[in-house]
Amino acid sequence: MAPLLEVRNLTVAFDTPSGTVHAVNDVSYILEEGETLGIVGESGSGKSVHALSMVGLIATPPGRIVSGQVIFNGRDLLTLSQRELFDLRGKEIGFVFQDPMTSLNPVLTIERQIAEPLRRHFGMSKSQARAQVIELLELVGIPDAARRARQYPHEFSGGMRQRVMIAIGISCNPKLLIADEATTALDVTVQAQILDLVRELKRKIGTTVIWITHDMGVVAGLADTVQVMYGGRIMERGPVRSVFHDPRSAYTWGLLKSLPHGGRRGINRLYQIPGNPPDLTKEPVGDPFAPRNPFATERCKLETPPLVDAADSTPGHRVAAWYDLRAELARMEAQA
Repeated sequence: MAPLLEVRNLTVAFDTPSGTVHAVNDVSYILEEGETLGIVGESGSGKSVHALSMVGLIATPPGRIVSGQVIFNGRDLLTLSQRELFDLRGKEIGFVFQDPMTSLNPVLTIERQIAEPLRRHFGMSKSQARAQVIELLELVGIPDAARRARQYPHEFSGGMRQRVMIAIGISCNPKLLIADEATTALDVTVQAQILDLVRELKRKIGTTVIWITHDMGVVAGLADTVQVMYGGRIMERGPVRSVFHDPRSAYTWGLLKSLPHGGRRGINRLYQIPGNPPDLTKEPVGDPFAPRNPFATERCKLETPPLVDAADSTPGHRVAAWYDLRAELARMEAQA
């Protein structure tokens, strides 16, 4: 059975007065139907840009697809017209963005905004759409849905607005839901509620999910597969448990080491990855993490490592590295 989504050698660039920004570089991966993929990495790693470019949501110019294919449900999205993409967005691919206050229209009621894709894609009447809106609001956990549907975004809390965004994202029962930093602006309690909601929605309607975030804890609790990006490339990819417990990329190792962990206050200092993020206006050469990698070899600076199966690891665990992180860590421990 063919995967729901297959990204092949996707490369995206932005032409700016300062030069060409190489935002996404030769990204390839497969997403199976029903899978939840968590994509992590620091700002500028290509997480959001690659997702937006797949469905024609980057500004052109300055953005442009340099090369690649994005096969979704048997069709190459990069060959579709704007009209075809407009018909696909919302219906087959739903989106949930980071800040609902900038995504929701402040002068339109919640009902009208959720009803818009229903009427646009399914031709529902006003009464049919209203009934579906109420059902969707109840599904995402908003009480007194009939009354609240007539209200405006400013009358909702941040968590409730994000629930509304999820209701819009799943309104047409899409095959794929892309959530871009959907819980970043929320406090931890509301964040936990939203993640519980997404898990419950997956159980009920079986939507495939791409969850883009900076938060490794969110990925650990939600995703089946994690994809670590840096400098517009995939550094490591695999089952969440395997990647988090046995990282093979120095960048993944650094991210995990930077997380707060147990111990009395003041004893365990947070690790900081040395150096600065790459300058994406320079032509990508070699491993983009090499200048910050204490285990980098000369080859890392000259040749770009392919994403290959990690040795002696869980099936599906892949890494792009010329060095053996497991051996390097063992050597470092022996010298300590």
